[in-house]
Amino acid sequence: MTNPPEILETKRLRLRKPVLEDADEILRQYAQDAEVTKYVSWRAHRSNDETRDFLRGCLEGMESRKSFHWIIDRKDDDQLLGMIATRVDGHKWELGYVLARPYWGQGYMTEAVKTLVGWALKQPEIYRLWAVCDVDNVASARVMENAGMKREGVLRRWSIHPNVGDAPRDSYCYSIIKDLERRPLSKGAGQSGKRKAHV
Repeated sequence: MTNPPEILETKRLRLRKPVLEDADEILRQYAQDAEVTKYVSWRAHRSNDETRDFLRGCLEGMESRKSFHWIIDRKDDDQLLGMIATRVDGHKWELGYVLARPYWGQGYMTEAVKTLVGWALKQPEIYRLWAVCDVDNVASARVMENAGMKREGVLRRWSIHPNVGDAPRDSYCYSIIKDLERRPLSKGAGQSGKRKAHV
């Protein structure tokens, strides 16, 4: 498997490997913010130690190549805006992301998702990028749609958001796939030739 680059850049953003020293800024910017963490899969952090433990888990995941994580910095001033991550499952990579509240509505996360998806789909072993969001998380759904991902449907009782409650909630599933030529249909199917797989 190809290791993702430690740094990815867009016009406005730099996606880079996290370090433990990011803990203070992550905690200050978003990890303890009840509104930002409402629909994430982890409880809002209460201390720098919790955030450092989280970052250690990120780095361990990268070392084992089970997941990859990038801090999202704004290039103009090196301001930490959030984080984006992938979980690896063979040819399928799952996306997750979080953005500090002051930077909502400015297209930053769409820009980051597009860049990561663009890199991933160029890799020969990656065929599918997918992600879920709570059915009430309109902003996250919009990010994925603006990044070119398509809604596949609703996963019933799929995700637990501990900052909302203990019961699993319904989630939208979005994906984008590598454009492939399918094999020709068999004779008698009413069509011939090749057709494109759809995103």
